[in-house]
Amino acid sequence: MYTVIGKQLTRSYRVLWALEELGQPYELNPASPQSEDVFALNASGKVPVFKDGEEVITDSTAIITYLADKHGQLTAPAGTIARAKQDAMTNRLLDELDAVLWTGARHSFILPEDKRVPEVKDSLKWEFSRNLAQLEKSMVGPFLMGEEFTIPDIICTHCLNWAYSAKFPIKSEAMLAYSKRMRARPAFQAVAASVT
Repeated sequence: MYTVIGKQLTRSYRVLWALEELGQPYELNPASPQSEDVFALNASGKVPVFKDGEEVITDSTAIITYLADKHGQLTAPAGTIARAKQDAMTNRLLDELDAVLWTGARHSFILPEDKRVPEVKDSLKWEFSRNLAQLEKSMVGPFLMGEEFTIPDIICTHCLNWAYSAKFPIKSEAMLAYSKRMRARPAFQAVAASVT
């Protein structure tokens, strides 16, 4: 059985959602970042941490990519043009949405107070809105990669939820509707119901 270490309302949500989509059983240890349980498995203290037997994987994108490849779902096959395009979208989301939100979080509560630059948040919100508008223009179907739900949909929806909670404005009606559809998926709802 798989084990996920990390509070649900972190990037661990992505892993839990992927596991629910894949119908795979798992155990959850809702440990906080920087806790002893996390440091025991990940020297950075970051979550999620994932265990497949005795093997440990860190980083939410690495974990969900591993799971998708292992179970042959949520992804195009490795070595295909479709997979290369999917990987490009995944990396785009990490660069243009996740990294912007993470920088905002760092300057809100993660960095020591004397290292924070709160003024950066206005430019981050502008950048997030611009990147989201460009992302909307590239959508070609009900999902980011067209007709199938894939890894990028998990990452994008998580980022949209994160943006909402961090008070980053989402002005795009299309992206709001997309996010609502993704959050209505039974696997997403199963994780949401388990949040402690």
